[in-house]
Amino acid sequence: MASNATGFMTWEDTFQLWGKPPSTSEQEKCDNAVRAVRRAIEGSRALEGRNITVFAQGSYRNRTNVRAESDVDVCVLCSDSIFFDLPDGKVPADLGITTPATYSFDRLKNDVGAALTSYFGQRGVSRGKKAFNLHANTYRVDADAVPCFEYQWHHPNGSYSTGTAFRTDDWQRIINWPQQNYDNGVIKNEATGRRFKAVVRILKQLRNKMDEQNIAAAKPISSYLIECLSWNVPNEWFGYSTLTADVRAALAHLFNNTINFEDCKEWGEINERKYLFPSGQPWTLKQAHEFVSAAWDFIGFK
Repeated sequence: MASNATGFMTWEDTFQLWGKPPSTSEQEKCDNAVRAVRRAIEGSRALEGRNITVFAQGSYRNRTNVRAESDVDVCVLCSDSIFFDLPDGKVPADLGITTPATYSFDRLKNDVGAALTSYFGQRGVSRGKKAFNLHANTYRVDADAVPCFEYQWHHPNGSYSTGTAFRTDDWQRIINWPQQNYDNGVIKNEATGRRFKAVVRILKQLRNKMDEQNIAAAKPISSYLIECLSWNVPNEWFGYSTLTADVRAALAHLFNNTINFEDCKEWGEINERKYLFPSGQPWTLKQAHEFVSAAWDFIGFK
């Protein structure tokens, strides 16, 4: 079997190492960060009595994080107000939304910021346009605390899908589906004999190794895009006798189906609420294809 780019281990040895879930100590530091945010919110008088849930989201919750992902996303979800979208021709009253919100998102973000600053100290918190960054220590990892309202996407049949949403400081609304991301990832991981998340971790580590070696195609590729690309690999392409064979199969499928938009236009994010390659995404189909092609060459597949 061919050796990897370092020349000392086979790719299979490397993939076995890269494919492992985070260690107990890494997970504990993540959990400590979430607990610290929760304590900060619970200690706030301004937020006392508010319906707030604090939970990890993203790669840490999904257990697809790798060492280079040094922070954990923490959602501070307030259910006292909502963002929503309605079917064409409907007004809020048609869907039972009759009471105007009295708690604004700006107020929520300011209240959360004050709670975090009170708990962690001025030097421990930095406000960004999307989230508050909480600096790491020996006890916990860096955390991005994201204040959110519940989001409701109402359907013509009267039902609705629930996610989270927030406004950036420049007034852009961002909608996320953390529960759907988590649930769908668990289902696919079980259906593939736990190979799905292993391959996700491997491709993330591979992307980081490529970036270290200044391979341009790796730089614009986000952790979440790798998770979504892997999500669109059919289940039957996982479960070979080696992880190397799984990685090869995944990259082959992704390469062949990202040459032309028509072949992947129906691909979705893991949450299955958003298409993967519409305009407005922070990545492009061209970037995804170039990364997959460069990854194939980096490993030395023929």
